[in-house]
Amino acid sequence: MNDLAALWQPSVQHTQSPDAQVASLPEGEWPLGKALAQLQGVYILAENAQGLVVVDMHAAHERIVYERLKTQLAEHQMQAQALLIPASFAATAEEMATVETHALSLAELGLVIEHLSAQSLVVRSVPASLAQGDAVALARGVLAELAQHDAHHVLQRARDDVLAAMACHGAVRANRQLSLAEMNALLRHMEVTERADQCNHGRPTWRQLAMRDLDTLFLRGR
Repeated sequence: MNDLAALWQPSVQHTQSPDAQVASLPEGEWPLGKALAQLQGVYILAENAQGLVVVDMHAAHERIVYERLKTQLAEHQMQAQALLIPASFAATAEEMATVETHALSLAELGLVIEHLSAQSLVVRSVPASLAQGDAVALARGVLAELAQHDAHHVLQRARDDVLAAMACHGAVRANRQLSLAEMNALLRHMEVTERADQCNHGRPTWRQLAMRDLDTLFLRGR
């Protein structure tokens, strides 16, 4: 299983994967269409019944990862996966203190971060659905969010901010070359993900260009 497939693996609580939920529809009726190509390593171009769909792949995948993490946290299914090679890094004084202050919150988020020395930390486990990402970047992003909130209520009051930071680090990056199968997998997951039309920062994840819009661009019918 490649890293993208691992990120899209359905939660163990789901009885039917997003692919299976959409697979019953004929190909021509897929809401976001069939992937055609990838543009500049940033956008996915797809064809549906209305015309052309343009998808910001990072923004879309970020929303998918966020919604999955939110569900896992709500259902207490945020499973941790031990790193084969623990990732250590030089830490700031604030990061060192945050690990101690927010130990319980980190554990609930599937992160095991420990003191390695007086000025360094080591990441030993990460959420299973984010295991293929950059463990150090993920840890530092979460610690930065946690440092801004009270430890006792952090998962209630700052859940969205923390999960958004985790999703951003877990989402596929720009310039990552995807196969057509991977592009189509992303489109199918978008179709069954709540609020998939916006990323976690409120930006649109896809746009529709109808055939009439394309005809207007090329002055057809005049």
